[in-house]
Amino acid sequence: VVTADVLREARILILHTGRDFSFDDCGRAFTCLPVEEPSAPAEALVCNLDSLLGTMTYQLCVGSPPGVWVCSTDMLLTVPSAPVIDWDGFHGVRVIAVPGSQAYARNHGVYLADEQGLVRNIIYKGTETQIQQCAGPDGTVPLVCGVVFFSSEAAEQLLATHVIPPLDACTYLGLDSGAPPIQLSLFFDIVLCMAGAMTEEDFVKGGGDASVRSARSVLWTALRAFPLSMACIPGASYDYMTTSASDHIRSLTLLAGSASHLRFCKTAHSHVDEPCLLEDGSSVTNCLLEGAVRLAASSVIQHCHLQGPLEVGPGCLLSGLARDSSLALQGCPLRDVILQGHHVQLRDLPCRVFTLTGCLDDWQSPAEEATYLNIPWAEFFHRTGIREGDLWDAEMPQRSRCLLNARLFPVLHACEALGLEDVLWLLAPAAVASERLARWRAAWRMSWQELLPCLDKAAELGARRALFFLQGQRKVQRVLLGRQDSSLLPLTRSAIHEGYHEAMLGTLDEVASTAGDAGIAARALACIADVLGCMARGEGGLRSGPAANREWALAFGHLESGDIAGGVRELAAERQKWMSRPALLVRAARHYEGAEQILIRQAVMSSCQFVTVGQAELPPMGHWVQVACPARLDLSGGWSDTPPITYEHGGAVVDVAVLVDGCQPIGARVRRIREPELRLVSFSGMPQSKAAVELVCRELEHLQDYFQPHAPGALLKAAFICTQVVQFPSQKPLWAQLMESFGGGFEVHTWSKLPHGSGLGTSSILAGAVMASLYRAAGKSASTESLIHAVLHLEQRLTTGGGWQDQVGGLMPGIKIGRSKAQLPLRVEVEKIPVPSGFIQTLNDHLVLVYTGKTRLARNLLQDVVRNWYARLPSAVQNADALVSNAEECAQALRQGNLPLIGKCLDRYWQQKKCMAPGCEPLAVRRMMDALRPYSYGQCLAGAGGGGFLYVLTKGPRQKEALHQILAKTEGLGNFSIHSIEVDMGGFSVEVVGCNPK
Repeated sequence: VVTADVLREARILILHTGRDFSFDDCGRAFTCLPVEEPSAPAEALVCNLDSLLGTMTYQLCVGSPPGVWVCSTDMLLTVPSAPVIDWDGFHGVRVIAVPGSQAYARNHGVYLADEQGLVRNIIYKGTETQIQQCAGPDGTVPLVCGVVFFSSEAAEQLLATHVIPPLDACTYLGLDSGAPPIQLSLFFDIVLCMAGAMTEEDFVKGGGDASVRSARSVLWTALRAFPLSMACIPGASYDYMTTSASDHIRSLTLLAGSASHLRFCKTAHSHVDEPCLLEDGSSVTNCLLEGAVRLAASSVIQHCHLQGPLEVGPGCLLSGLARDSSLALQGCPLRDVILQGHHVQLRDLPCRVFTLTGCLDDWQSPAEEATYLNIPWAEFFHRTGIREGDLWDAEMPQRSRCLLNARLFPVLHACEALGLEDVLWLLAPAAVASERLARWRAAWRMSWQELLPCLDKAAELGARRALFFLQGQRKVQRVLLGRQDSSLLPLTRSAIHEGYHEAMLGTLDEVASTAGDAGIAARALACIADVLGCMARGEGGLRSGPAANREWALAFGHLESGDIAGGVRELAAERQKWMSRPALLVRAARHYEGAEQILIRQAVMSSCQFVTVGQAELPPMGHWVQVACPARLDLSGGWSDTPPITYEHGGAVVDVAVLVDGCQPIGARVRRIREPELRLVSFSGMPQSKAAVELVCRELEHLQDYFQPHAPGALLKAAFICTQVVQFPSQKPLWAQLMESFGGGFEVHTWSKLPHGSGLGTSSILAGAVMASLYRAAGKSASTESLIHAVLHLEQRLTTGGGWQDQVGGLMPGIKIGRSKAQLPLRVEVEKIPVPSGFIQTLNDHLVLVYTGKTRLARNLLQDVVRNWYARLPSAVQNADALVSNAEECAQALRQGNLPLIGKCLDRYWQQKKCMAPGCEPLAVRRMMDALRPYSYGQCLAGAGGGGFLYVLTKGPRQKEALHQILAKTEGLGNFSIHSIEVDMGGFSVEVVGCNPK
């Protein structure tokens, strides 16, 4: 129950849904506006109610004290972004006004206010002189716009009157007590009594009949003491939704491009096959227009599914027409007419009824001086053969006969279904009209006045929703097949919320299986994973994780073999078994991401056509081939090299090859051995240290776990397979292959001085080192460009799915920028960045490497980044653009040798990394960066972030010791260490070093 105590701190907004509206069966509040909100979390039609709710909540009500806001919904209201309303010392009641022209005011209400902003009077449809009195210095007048605020005290006083007769009859309690209802106006019966210039006598006398006068007297006593102030919002605009069709069409087509928060667009939530046929100044909302549908300026189509060829001339409003109406419309000249399909419930019988009126017709003017279909009634009667007696009963007085009560519109026919042609003939020339007239007369017809109470709003809203998701399915096809950067996530959320997820899944299955393109299919599968993930509604565990459950193996097999359509079919069949609860939905979503990874792998493996392998001399048995590599620092652009971003958006990364503490920290060596086996040895530090992992592979099945990144020796096993030193799978056993081709087996040693998860590209560079030494030891040769693409291929086979920047950074010497175009096959092109002489030494003097002591635990960073990219989250798309442009800017700064500018690029890069993979900045790292900020031009965590090495571009040269002292004094950092770092201009080296390696 609303009591004084409830009101004291309450903030209440009451939206009046208003009266019937001739241009929308759901009323003015639910009239759809031609607006799209790309940043909204869920995609939906925007009604006038949504717009007003947003305006009130985020603009007008901000900063107001507790109390009750009342807002009408029979107007379009636009307000500048942050209106300033002064609430200091406010009490009483405040009305909101909008500046308007004096001409507009002649048909509306205006406030007359004094200098202090207190309202003296409300003038409705005043004379020119009365309106001029209300004008401000700029000539505009404050229009009544249907928004009022009652302070808690005023609301409490108003509420108290609802038990006092005759005001009790305004509520259902009064009606239920048998009191005759009375109707009051918010402005002229409640607000007006507080206007300064009103006297009690004038106010009460102006009330019409006795009950209203008595009600006004009660209101005067209750509210007179409260001051009534006005806030006029500069720059706001107000458009009352009148019963004039041309006004309504104008407001839906004109507001496009106005500076309000409502940005009207030509097509909103619609699929249009031929958008070039829609003239500027036309408007299409929630429609499916197939084929050639031509729409002239200043015409509106809403909630229609139409099939061309169709031509709609100027001044028309079409609404609620289904696809089966298209035939009747073809070849029918439409101009200045309002044509609507309505859902009507006649007792228990649902029907579709069509109404047709002219743009200039007035509903209530007497027929003798009014028009129908924009021509005088007499002319209409003459042309069609219809008589007055067909439309109005004989006893109805001449002055009462009007369009509103004319029985024009067929509702039912005894033996035939009714269609659009049953009203369209009213436009036809006399020759055509005669044959239709008899059928029209035989039908049961109703006037608009009789139809209004029978309108089925639930059916209308249901039809709009069905059409919204039908055009939504077309949007899914358009976005995916057209490779557009629009996010489908908001539509996905709406479809799930409204129970249309099955339709959405069906469309995505269809796109994935028929696109004939692995890139499009992969994104469609990612969208299915999003649908399943959203269906779990935040329950069911983590989205990222393993995806190798046996139940999905059959579908994955189809995809691996290149049968995308078969794979999508199997996935859909399997999916049905995983829909019953959140935990299963999330696991199914993971497997769809696993399926999408298979297609990404196939797309990336197209890069192996850029691997060319030549012949070289086979080194002697037992002689080691040794490769040592620098690490890499990514200075800008990382993540843009990650598939699928790298081939869907295009990538650019600036990398530097570096020595850490004076040496090349990553290496491998290979030699042939007499035994036909593979000996795989990984050292955790340099090769002199104790071996960490030793494996011997004597059978091909020992290699079969090569694609599980955490299996022992997986990287080395994959290297043997990718370099084709070993054929796998094969009928020929491993020993036979090795003896036949090489006269024995191989021994491989690998090492890295860098800690795990360092962020310096270790695993990809190590893969490059192993492949380079393996090629050479097997009597083959490969260029650096070939190695870069070979590592891409290997990492896809290994299923770690990395990008290309690590191997570019570690295998190419010095400073360079790698680039990939938005196309397949994926090709990486590397350009050396020339720097001023002496700049390399300067860079060495100003770069410091800090080991943060944290290892990166975020195994799933990559999955999250790919998921956000496939969902085309606006932040991910903008960030991909920014990464590439920052890389080009960084390359330019390096060419100039400009340290402060390079520092700026590093700082920007770190913000971009955090945007791409939130959670990559642990607290200890943030503290470290905060402590170093005053001494650095820029700093960034290497690689994906989350831990590993931080590199700092210092303002002063040779700051290693100074930084150590600063960090030693900083709390909460843990085990950090500082390392020297310098640009490696030599790059990796391959040498045959004899039987005793260095």
